[in-house]
This record gives sequence, C-alpha cells and structure tokens, in this order.
Amino acid sequence: MFDYNPSKQYPTETESRVVIRFQDCDPLRHLNNAKYFDYFFNAREDQVPKLYGLEIIDLIKTYKAAWVVYNHNISYVKPAMVGEWVRIMSRVLWHNHNSIVVEYYMTDDSKTQLKTVLWSTMRYVTLAEGKSTDHTGAVKDFLKATSLGLDVSTSNIRDRVKQLKLDLEKGK
Repeated sequence: MFDYNPSKQYPTETESRVVIRFQDCDPLRHLNNAKYFDYFFNAREDQVPKLYGLEIIDLIKTYKAAWVVYNHNISYVKPAMVGEWVRIMSRVLWHNHNSIVVEYYMTDDSKTQLKTVLWSTMRYVTLAEGKSTDHTGAVKDFLKATSLGLDVSTSNIRDRVKQLKLDLEKGK
C-alpha cells in the first residue's frame, strides 16, 4: 500500500526501456497502432511498483474500486520499428475527486525523437455497482504525491506534442 510521506519528494514520471517485438509489428515493420496501448500500459504497470512501492491491485482490493478508461486520445508522430529500443514515459497529468488523466509518451532510445503520445482519461468506479466514486485514503494520497496538476481543460494533445518535442530538443 502507498504510504504517503508529506516531507518526501515523489517522482512524477515513470520510465521504461523496451524493444519493439517482431510479433507486434505490421508488414511495414512498424509497431501496430493497437499495440502501442499494450506497450504503454505494461510499462506503467512495471514501473509504478518500483517507484512508489505500490501494486495497483492492492488499491483495488482495499477500496473495492478501480479506474476505467472512458477516453483515449493518441497522436502517432513517428513510427516505432521492429527491433528498435524505445523509452516509454508515463505520468498522471491531472486528477480531481473521481477522475484522472494519464499521459504516456514514447521516444527513441536516446530520448531525442518523439514517437507517440497518449492521454487516457479514467473514472474511478466501485467494483460492485460500477458507479463513480471519490478517491479516498491511499488513492488520494498517491494522486496528490505524484500528479503534475496540469490544467487539462486548457490543454490539448496537439499542443502537448509540440511541447514534448521542444523539451526533447532541449534535452529536458
């Protein structure tokens, strides 16, 4: 379970290094569009426990609630190619009392070329009824400690792609 320490600075971004697998690619050797989701979700699932000591399944069991996706917004910038090593970063951009927006992005291995950006918007719902519920306890603490707090109501993915490209060019 996530044990929030208010005096600790928590990283807001996860990062994984993965290779693009042959079986996940189309005949042109590009990563299949649908497979980006698998790579993104698997990378975050691997990194959250390492960075925060938190298994999401523990939150689900404890609070009898989970996040469900109700919107994906994806921008394919440059193809990821078979056999290529890439970096996958993810972070909670924003949250409120019952929703979150998670941003995933993929770059080349040297983190100089942006490949793809995904925003997943999720609602926190009870397992029994599937009804919206508020973030509480360790869930609320985790989001408070790790969210960027970006105002997504004034942002869009196109602008975010531009900003990420600039950040990569500057080596941020």
